[in-house]
Amino acid sequence: MKRQTVFGVVAAVVIGCLSARAQEALQVVARDPDGQGLLGQVNGKRVLIVSGTPEQMGRAHGRLLAELVPNVMPRTMALVGAGLAVQKGDWFYDRIDEIYRRAGPHTPERFLRECRAMAAAAGITERAAIGGNFFPELFHCSGVAVRNSASADGRVVHARVLDYMRDIHLQNYTVLQVFVPEGGIPWMSVGYAGFLGTVTAMNVKGLAIGEMGGKGEGDWDGMPMTFLMREIAERAETVEQALAILRAVPRTCEYYYVISDAARNMAGVYATPGAVQVLEPGQQDERLPTVPKDTVMFSAGGRAKALSERLHARFGTITPEVMIEIIKRPVAMRSNLHNAVFVPETLDMWFADAGKKTPACDEPYTRVNLRKLLEFYASQRAP
Repeated sequence: MKRQTVFGVVAAVVIGCLSARAQEALQVVARDPDGQGLLGQVNGKRVLIVSGTPEQMGRAHGRLLAELVPNVMPRTMALVGAGLAVQKGDWFYDRIDEIYRRAGPHTPERFLRECRAMAAAAGITERAAIGGNFFPELFHCSGVAVRNSASADGRVVHARVLDYMRDIHLQNYTVLQVFVPEGGIPWMSVGYAGFLGTVTAMNVKGLAIGEMGGKGEGDWDGMPMTFLMREIAERAETVEQALAILRAVPRTCEYYYVISDAARNMAGVYATPGAVQVLEPGQQDERLPTVPKDTVMFSAGGRAKALSERLHARFGTITPEVMIEIIKRPVAMRSNLHNAVFVPETLDMWFADAGKKTPACDEPYTRVNLRKLLEFYASQRAP
């Protein structure tokens, strides 16, 4: 099936949004004919829910997004490749082939099986699908979480700011993805058509994670960052379990992570192929401006300074709505592709995508609840 089968509005679930309209319904647009997924829409945002084995999830993803995936892989990737060729004199697919050769052996086989199934169902080549899912390793954002005395009610409020190549228009292919993997923890990702890894995720156990890229391009003998984050989303229930996975697997390049959970644990993590350094809430680091009590944060340069100042100014009053104000420019960059604010205890997430000419921080946010999405999906699959 190459094109979506549209059934119209057959069911709805209420999900809140931060806008003049207090709530809006999730509308079902299409269903996977094998019963392993559905495509919906809320507040103008696509919502894809898939379940089952890697092959079942991949086929449902490819079928339901068959009109979008080829626009990302290989067409948008071609823009990335052209930019790389001009800037560095490198041929994109030669580098992707090298990354796959070195990182592929460290990538869980179930993710590669899902990728191949998605490619076949969407009508793209396996090479294009692999290239699209491994390309983030070529490019090297802000993250912050507060709790206890720093937030208004003691709950964790965790923000993830993705500053990443807004000009290649990935925002045209945004999809809020919900995965219900056989044998794994259900989770959601602020993602894009065809992408099976994640850079912004929360699972149903209340484990939330976002990343910030660093240096180390070429250190590819490990699990690719986007799949490492998916491994954590599908396997970890707590910050400690997430850290154990990070320490145990071979890692690529240099990345910073902010991780939080429903028990109000939080950690900032600096990870390279050779080391994992953990920053506890309120811990100071010479690479960062002053970090408030009960706070973990990562950012760089003037963005980090502005983030620190705003966190101090709003200390003790931070709610999701306040955090959305805190991460506006200049904390977010002009390249701001998407933002997410998590409350792990309630499984609520507020997210925004870049506009045609505007960064995500200047766009309206939509609020979703992972538990409600999963309950709705289960009700749609019940006999």
